[in-house]
Amino acid sequence: MSDLLDQSIIEERAHHLVKAAMKAGADSADAVAARAISSSVGLRDGSLEENEHSENDSMALRVFIDGCKASISTNTTDDLDILTKLAERAVAMAHLSPPDPFARLAARSDLMEPSLVAERVKACDPADLNIPTSEDLTRMVEEAEEAAMAVEGVTKSGGAGAGHFLGGAVLATSHGFVGSYLSSRISFSVTAIAGTGMTMERDYSFSAAVHRDDLRSPGLVGRRAGERAVSRLNPAKIETGTYDILFEPRVATTLVGHFASAINGAAIARHTSFLNDKLGRQVFPSGICINDDPMLPRGLGSRPFDGEGVDCQPLALVENGYLNQWVLDSATAAELGMKTNGRATRSGANPYPSTTNLRLEKGTHTQQELIAGIKDGIYITDLIGQGVNGVTGDYSRGASGVRIKDGKLAEAISEITIAGNLVDMFARMIPADDLSFEHAVNSPSILVEGMTVAGR
Repeated sequence: MSDLLDQSIIEERAHHLVKAAMKAGADSADAVAARAISSSVGLRDGSLEENEHSENDSMALRVFIDGCKASISTNTTDDLDILTKLAERAVAMAHLSPPDPFARLAARSDLMEPSLVAERVKACDPADLNIPTSEDLTRMVEEAEEAAMAVEGVTKSGGAGAGHFLGGAVLATSHGFVGSYLSSRISFSVTAIAGTGMTMERDYSFSAAVHRDDLRSPGLVGRRAGERAVSRLNPAKIETGTYDILFEPRVATTLVGHFASAINGAAIARHTSFLNDKLGRQVFPSGICINDDPMLPRGLGSRPFDGEGVDCQPLALVENGYLNQWVLDSATAAELGMKTNGRATRSGANPYPSTTNLRLEKGTHTQQELIAGIKDGIYITDLIGQGVNGVTGDYSRGASGVRIKDGKLAEAISEITIAGNLVDMFARMIPADDLSFEHAVNSPSILVEGMTVAGR
């Protein structure tokens, strides 16, 4: 644990890679060094099926020469001579690479002041240093599974699992930026099966957080999984037609995720987004706001600086229905003739644009008020398949849920397909007021009136 908390070792290695690359002839370079530990357990019917623990180090280097780029990655080594040779190899590769006019380090003027890093880390609180033991994780999933099995109508366990991650990362650039921070994740889930034979149904529930204290109780999560599974029993069929669709928060997040993909700078630069010409235009009804906040305390997507060392501030992506921003890193911003907004994410040598803590802000109606206003509709609790065309916005997903009749929830339904186009769906979205923060992408319930539903 002490080695993980002490990031000076991997910081030294990152600096060494950058210096070695510059000495070998690179115009500029940056390096990421990471160290992490993770553990997971899996349980079924009270018996432990999985108990794993891993520790790993990794390093990645990017080098730039005359508009050409190359990158390498490796497991961290203590031999600095080997790191020097790897840096020299990366420079040699860059000499043979085709030019990329947009690949670059973040501009010096965009970089966060290194003196602010510690302050930002404290503000977003991205790590819980109390590492759970495998026994802690096992007790968590045992309690969740027991709670699920205690729900009347639940006949089997579909299994329960828990996992924990704690890692530290250092970014060093030839521009002089160096920053590091620790981050953690802990989560658990349980799946319950209700019914017997050909009438069985399953569902799940989970909880995830940066800090263990923020997790939902295993008993609550397990009971929710059991109740969800039982509520799906004996589903009815419905006729093909047009229905008002209310997405519960867990599935409503997918609509916000489709929006995030559509405004990603990489998709915009390649003209592969159905929102390609919508910047500055109204995309959602008046009153709708979508925000991205990397500094949300204990947020699952929080970070003190982005993957290029850029100061990442909260962004109002949509204000009063109008689309204000693309999600940009330095390369996509350069390609679009814009300025990065600090949304570079890094899982290796090369950054890419991505959101942090994204949320559709809550509306003014309760979920029950939205249901009460629906004469004939469906409350969607599960989506199946990946039928979304990011270029055209065409949307077609298998689904199941609960019928809404005359303003009240009725019988379970399944084996339906809901279809539309995301441009039209966004323009008709009505959010409820039940926003909660359980993911890196969060949403309240969303009503979309008049969607096409294929049934029997």
